[in-house]
Formats: sequence, C-alpha cells, structure tokens
Amino acid sequence: MDLQRIQAETRLIVRQRVRLMVNQYEVHAAQPDGSEGPLLAFAQQKRMALKEQVTLYADDTKQQPVLGFKARQVLDLGATYDVTDANGTPIGLFRKDFAKSLLRSTWILEQPGLGAVTGQERSMLVAILRRFVDSLSWLPYHFDFVLDGRPAFSVVKKWGLRDRYVVDVHDPRMDRRLVIAMAVALDALQAR
Repeated sequence: MDLQRIQAETRLIVRQRVRLMVNQYEVHAAQPDGSEGPLLAFAQQKRMALKEQVTLYADDTKQQPVLGFKARQVLDLGATYDVTDANGTPIGLFRKDFAKSLLRSTWILEQPGLGAVTGQERSMLVAILRRFVDSLSWLPYHFDFVLDGRPAFSVVKKWGLRDRYVVDVHDPRMDRRLVIAMAVALDALQAR
C-alpha cells in the first residue's frame, strides 16, 4: 500500500467477496465516474478467532500485510479495536458505543492528533428496522463520521446482491488506513 497515494484518495469503494467460511473485502480507489479503480488493499477476517481480527494485505495473494485491527478483549459488546500498520505500530483505534448503539449504531474512532471522531447511522428508521426485522439486514445504510461537528468521512452501504460500500473522505487529515479499517469493520462487526 503506497501511503502517499492512498492518502490522496477522497473516495474509496469497499466490496465484500462472497465466501462461505470467511469474510473477505476488496478496497479500491474510486474512478471519477464512480466505478472501481485500482485495488488498494485486500482484507480477510481471521477464522474462528477468540478475539475479532481482520488483516489487510496489499493484494489477494495475502503475501504482504499492510495493516490490521484486532479486539483488545474476548467477546465484549463495547470492545476496543486497535488498528496497526504492517510493523505493528498503532495508527489509531475504534470502539462501538454500546449504549448509544441500542437504537442507532454509534462508533468512536480515535486518530492520534485529531481526537475522537464519532460515527452514527444517519437514519433512525433504517437502524430500527435492521435491528428488529432479521430479513431486512440487506437494507442499505449510511454512517456519518464527524469531528468537532464537521464531516470527517461517510460510509454508505449500497443496494445489491453483494455488500458494497462507498466511502467519502471529507477531512484531509484523516488517515485513510484508519478510514479503511473502520469501513471494513462496519460490515465485519456490525452484527455483533
């Protein structure tokens, strides 16, 4: 992952691959027309782990890890996930605000030097429907992440047979690696 190149991206597309036993995701730069551009990262959720863990690689050969996130605790509803680069150096963290998430999912993301970025589902109606009607888990949703009252980034789940997300980065200070980790986590961890 070329850090300078990825930091310049303001729109990303995250697409889940359909697999039986494992969650896999492709992260692409978005083309000006909205189509998928070059592959920036490939993510795979670790199977049968006691602590949730997702590793992102340079591509789907899974030879070169570039970042990852892992829960600090085993099976905790408000678990904190540490995000690290390929060398294990911390680049940030995120956690679900369990109390606020009872009605509308709320996540707190922390990036060194920026403070807390809060993300919440935009639509209360969609949030409630997704919680109480299992067959509607396919409903698209929209998360807005704000920093000091201003938009930092957004993640929008699109309609389709496969989960597909459009990620728009509004604040140029946001570390795109952290944004990518959060976008993947919204799919991989949202039902937990």
